[in-house]
Amino acid sequence: MKSKLFGSSGVRGLVNVDLTPTLAAKVGLAVATFCKAKKVFVARDTRVSGLMIENALVSGLLAGGADVSCLGVVPTPVLAFLTKQLNADAGVMITASHNPPQYNGIKIFNSDSVAYGEKRQNEIERVIESGRFRFVGWRDVGEVSFIDKSALYIEMIKRSVKLRKKWHIIVDPGCGAAYNLAPLIFGRLGCKVTAVNAHPDGFFSSRSPEPNPDVLRSLARIVRDFGADVGVAYDGDGDRVSFIDEKGSFADFDRVLAAYAAYLVKKKKGGVVVTNVEASMCVEKMVEAHHGKVVRAKVGDVYVAEAIKRYKAVFGGEPCGAWIHPQIHYCPDGILSSVLLLKAMEEKGERLSEFVAETPEYVTLRENVHCKNEVKYEVMEKVENGLKMVFPKFTESSIVDGVRLAFKNGWILVRASGTEPLIRLTVEGESLKAAKEIMSKGVALVKKLVEEMEK
Repeated sequence: MKSKLFGSSGVRGLVNVDLTPTLAAKVGLAVATFCKAKKVFVARDTRVSGLMIENALVSGLLAGGADVSCLGVVPTPVLAFLTKQLNADAGVMITASHNPPQYNGIKIFNSDSVAYGEKRQNEIERVIESGRFRFVGWRDVGEVSFIDKSALYIEMIKRSVKLRKKWHIIVDPGCGAAYNLAPLIFGRLGCKVTAVNAHPDGFFSSRSPEPNPDVLRSLARIVRDFGADVGVAYDGDGDRVSFIDEKGSFADFDRVLAAYAAYLVKKKKGGVVVTNVEASMCVEKMVEAHHGKVVRAKVGDVYVAEAIKRYKAVFGGEPCGAWIHPQIHYCPDGILSSVLLLKAMEEKGERLSEFVAETPEYVTLRENVHCKNEVKYEVMEKVENGLKMVFPKFTESSIVDGVRLAFKNGWILVRASGTEPLIRLTVEGESLKAAKEIMSKGVALVKKLVEEMEK
């Protein structure tokens, strides 16, 4: 694999190219070596390579002395919740989330349902690179069991949410890990459920595991044709959710995130909401209107979860449908999010289009500037001062992930690509004119800095 084994969402790569059974066994052994775990839960999504990777990973864990409980195919948030609920030392999910079927990955959670951050991931990586594994004696090799504890997750949702209305829901798990639980849970809550793509298929033959607007056109048509209240769709491992409103329109990720955050802050009479540096400024507009505060973290649900814990936030999420509800656990949870959104709509007496309508919609632009890998981080060192000179009337600045400057009429974010010879610019403006003006100045600055460094 690349020099850095872990990304922002664990180990991930092409099966039998980047992610092999050999590597999976080493990851398992490294987890047992590093955290000396005695009780580990392991689960997987529906990918065809899942069982192969699971068997190798479990072998490594057993060799390091850990007892392993295999949960089978369940969504990532179920694995994380059960790891916390049943006091496991660690939980390991085999998934590539929203990536195509030829990919797979390994994501590790601690006993409090928070995914391993950079510090712990680096420790695991160092063990693998050094080969200093802790092999136990033959008498102490761990034991493996196969358990089904998903009923505990179902009961948690039933305790957390009571619905009065008989919602008609079109549920599209996309043949991923939520294929069984999502329709079942909505049914248990008294909803009328119409399920599509609700069978396990590790090739994701029916649709891409990433539930974006283009992929969900057929779901939107079904919602319209059936006269349903809402459509919900999940990614491959069920930690992300997308919504289709009663008109058959895709609910914009940023706006529905902002609308739910505002609802929750108003209900709790304040509080902190965490999102990432790429989220729309409509989150601030909505949350601050109800006396809440927005904290921005690096892109990646791990960083959002860590910030939620640090700031004792009431809610957090990224504009890709990954919402975290800290009162339950610290993993993004698509099923829980969709149920809680229904409850919020019910309490406000609104349909989804009405629930989102109060949230302003802004213009977002993205551009890439080519920059040689060997100089792109040197360019980034000069970007902050350069932007502040170009935009002297900025109202807020952040270097938590790249360089982000906010203004009265928008914001700009400049980040170096982690995988390509590019510097990426994201701009949002209250109007197209404002966004174009900000982007024009930002691109001109970055190009100038790149030319100077590449000479």
